[in-house]
Amino acid sequence: MVPAGIEACLFDLDGVLTDTAAVHAAAWKEMFDAFLLERSRRSGEPFRPFELPGDYVAHVDGKLRHDGVRGFLASRGITLPEGSTDDPAHLDTVHGLGTRKNELVLEIIRSRGVTVFGGSVRYVEAVRAADIPRAIVSASRNCREVLRAAGIEELFEVRVDGITAAARGLAGKPAPDMFVEAAGELGVPVERAAVFEDAEAGVAAGRAGGFGWVVGVDRTGHAAALLEHGADIVVEDLSKLLEVS
Repeated sequence: MVPAGIEACLFDLDGVLTDTAAVHAAAWKEMFDAFLLERSRRSGEPFRPFELPGDYVAHVDGKLRHDGVRGFLASRGITLPEGSTDDPAHLDTVHGLGTRKNELVLEIIRSRGVTVFGGSVRYVEAVRAADIPRAIVSASRNCREVLRAAGIEELFEVRVDGITAAARGLAGKPAPDMFVEAAGELGVPVERAAVFEDAEAGVAAGRAGGFGWVVGVDRTGHAAALLEHGADIVVEDLSKLLEVS
């Protein structure tokens, strides 16, 4: 299931184990389009909507929420005040837009539930059966809620998520900090740990951290980009790794 010498597995959540990437993408688009439309009405500038999948992949996929807000706004030449973590959703600040997007995601999760990629979950179960330590590493602050909704929280010994990153001052992906933190909590050197990611920023983080095996998961036809950003191998689903073995 893993190459020789790999002693821990670090999994991203959205797009790797759960089908919540589409939920996040839809929430980003709804939030940014509403913001951009109102800005267009006030300024008279042409309305350019948030594009899927282009803007999502290039600017927000796999990143901490507020890094995603800043990244997309910068791509449009827009600068907003940072605000604070307590900013309500109606404020046009980085944190306000982040809050707005998060409320949309939670609304969708609570109303529709969470769908898992069964094959990838089977792979994690096989890793657990082989007594290989496992961590979930997600930029989402809703990581625990998604894990519980999906019924897979017990598969992981360690969770490093957006809340952890904020509390410990960890940089988000493509910086390797969150994966390094997870490997440290499992007591495994990075060169003996594997990273499983569907985002370009995520595989770049795995490569930058010197991890022993970086697996890209391609569900949207961007295998070449995942390889370019640092994946050692790209599969459509983690169940393919069970077939190989």
